Amino acid sequence: MKWVFRIIGALALIIVVMIVGVFFIPADRIAQVAAEQIRAQTGRDVSITGDVSMTIWPVLGVSAGEIEVGNAEWSTQGAMLNAKNAAIGIDAVALLSGEIKITNIEAASPTVRLESRKDGRASWVFTDASGEAAIETEVDPDREAQAFILQRLSITDATLIYDAEGSDLVSYSGVDLSLDWPERLGAADIRATLRPAGSDVDVVARIDGFAGFIAGQVQPVVAEIETAGGSLSLNGRASTAGDVAGQLSLKMSSTDQFLRSLGLSGADLPRGLGQSVDMSTQLTLTAERNLSLRELSADLGGNQITGAADISLNGTPNINAQFNAGAFDLTGATESGDSNGGGDVASSAGAGWSKATIDASGLAAFNGEIALNASSIDLGTFKLGKTRALITNDNSRAVFELREIQAYEGTVSGQFVMNNRSGLSVGGKINASNISMQSVLNDALSMDRLTGTGDAEISFLSSGSSVDAIMRAMSGNGALRLGAGTIQGLDLNTLMGNGGGTGGTTVFDSFGATFTMQGGNLLNDDLLFALPNYEARGSGRVGLGAQDIDYLFTPSALRANSGAGLAIPVSIKGPWSDPSIRPDLEAAIDLNLAEEKAKLERKAKELEVEAKARAQEKIEEKLGVVTQEGQSVEDAVKDKVEDKLKGQLLKLFD
Repeated sequence: MKWVFRIIGALALIIVVMIVGVFFIPADRIAQVAAEQIRAQTGRDVSITGDVSMTIWPVLGVSAGEIEVGNAEWSTQGAMLNAKNAAIGIDAVALLSGEIKITNIEAASPTVRLESRKDGRASWVFTDASGEAAIETEVDPDREAQAFILQRLSITDATLIYDAEGSDLVSYSGVDLSLDWPERLGAADIRATLRPAGSDVDVVARIDGFAGFIAGQVQPVVAEIETAGGSLSLNGRASTAGDVAGQLSLKMSSTDQFLRSLGLSGADLPRGLGQSVDMSTQLTLTAERNLSLRELSADLGGNQITGAADISLNGTPNINAQFNAGAFDLTGATESGDSNGGGDVASSAGAGWSKATIDASGLAAFNGEIALNASSIDLGTFKLGKTRALITNDNSRAVFELREIQAYEGTVSGQFVMNNRSGLSVGGKINASNISMQSVLNDALSMDRLTGTGDAEISFLSSGSSVDAIMRAMSGNGALRLGAGTIQGLDLNTLMGNGGGTGGTTVFDSFGATFTMQGGNLLNDDLLFALPNYEARGSGRVGLGAQDIDYLFTPSALRANSGAGLAIPVSIKGPWSDPSIRPDLEAAIDLNLAEEKAKLERKAKELEVEAKARAQEKIEEKLGVVTQEGQSVEDAVKDKVEDKLKGQLLKLFD
């Protein structure tokens, strides 16, 4: 807004100087005199070309074909102001009384270039003038302000360019602007249409005490901006220095579209986290672009929050905020599918995990810390109850610190990390106590056969662009300890009695296991169940990525077999949705009849040796041979045949 009034000031200066000589100078000399006066007052080169015409009474009217005002000598970007077909009207009666009352200014297709540098230089500050006047953005306290009023301003198809050193160039084309200011000490109504990205951005504002406002004073302001995707309104106070305070209302049906319509980078935010916004707050914005929000209440597209925030708007927004929420849905942050929220994080068991790409670009939208208190949080895979958490985001790396979480009838603490700096990765360390294992395993792995309350700890790390890729690359370790519980779908009593065992339920006293995760597989070799008359051990693999299992579960009847115990291993193989559970009889024989099997093998060996000895004796007797120690029957027969052949050969020489 302050650019607009700097433009108005530049145009007004040109107009006033041109009017000074209107009674004394012929029309064909007005352009030359006006240019010289403006140059003397501003130190800038001025060119007024084209036809110049005027009217005298009751309105001093001047029109010029083209006006150009040069830029500061340190600028290399061309003229500060170009205006074609400019027309100005001044109330002649008011002028005679010392008041400058501009009845109208009209300009078609003007171009205004404003520049500022880090050392404080600004192209709109005319401090290099040779005359006495120093025209700046503030009123000179040593000089009495001259009565000035601009009743009507109309600019069409303007181009506004702002180049601040160290910042991106701001350029708006096709700007239409109108100003109605009927009373010098009264309010002004402003209407503008900008098209920074093609779509119309309509601005409507009413500023009380407009004379003080353009002099840098804080004045009451009511303003509204409306464009494709939403609208923003303010009822409060503001100044041209950039200070704003008041009640702000923001309604965006599409945050991404609204920002793009303003010529800003879009924001592809997750569902429920700002894709649409309906917000109201008490706002304070300083000239240093520090934003404070108090009494904030917002609907983020299904999630309701209240709270307060302090935000620095220099570069990537830096946020320090405290929010309170009811039931908070964060499934949109990790869900896959289209931007409208289609698709789940995980497909149903047996169908595999979703392979759709996870969009984590929203992690680049801000830096800072956000404290969140919620009555419940839905993370998609996991469901949490009452929650106190701190979200810290730094350069696309978000850390969710779980400070106080009620979940699955117990408590959870730890942290979860999402890092999208160079591809999406996830990790964390979670500690849980008094957790309902059936509930958490059903949510995490779609398995509900194990019941009981226990403690768990897990550290994990993975990466990938989809849930499927993340689950197949999962690594880490953990431990699980349970008190009394059940295994549904397996009846150890029946299993130990007749070798069946599928169906039914096994009740156990305690359970413990540690595990590692590697390449999307959970590996365990020390599972131990303790039961009154049994114990059960287990080892094998659970495919987290493939959603399958290959596990050997070995229950033992401690008092069976005359106190020696009886073990019947159970093989669990197949997909999570329909695993095959059956006794492994070969392994059962190896475990329970190992001694008897060894005795039988020794007896069979003895019988084999005895049979071979008897057979050898029969052969020797029949063939008339005698085997020597270490000699086989075959070799003895061969030797005897060779001896006979030698005897027959010798007889041939007799």
